[in-house]
Amino acid sequence: MAEGENDIKHAEADCKNGFYNWACFSSQQAAEKVIKVVFQKLGTEAWGHSVADLLNELSKHYKIPEEIIEISYELDKAYIPTRYPGVFPSGSPKDKYTKKEAERLIRYAKKIAKFCKNLLPQI
Repeated sequence: MAEGENDIKHAEADCKNGFYNWACFSSQQAAEKVIKVVFQKLGTEAWGHSVADLLNELSKHYKIPEEIIEISYELDKAYIPTRYPGVFPSGSPKDKYTKKEAERLIRYAKKIAKFCKNLLPQI
């Protein structure tokens, strides 16, 4: 859980310093990691990087609120294009993300982290 929470702090620092694409990516990473903690506590490993896919798998064990599922799709969209040049028709990923978007994805990562933390006492 600590690694996911550190990724949220990293995302907040990147957002503060204008690295919005990296703030978005770190938010996605945070969500991915905190979900994987739940699987570890269940005694199993979860593979892959899609937040939505991980939550879909987790839904076999727990009820996942629709809001959590919906925000996972947006976080997944930050996994590849935030980092790789050539993904967009022109420009660099650093020019394609906004502060508003970064702040939104940070909020989403925090919601997923809170949801996952609340599951841990049940395990």
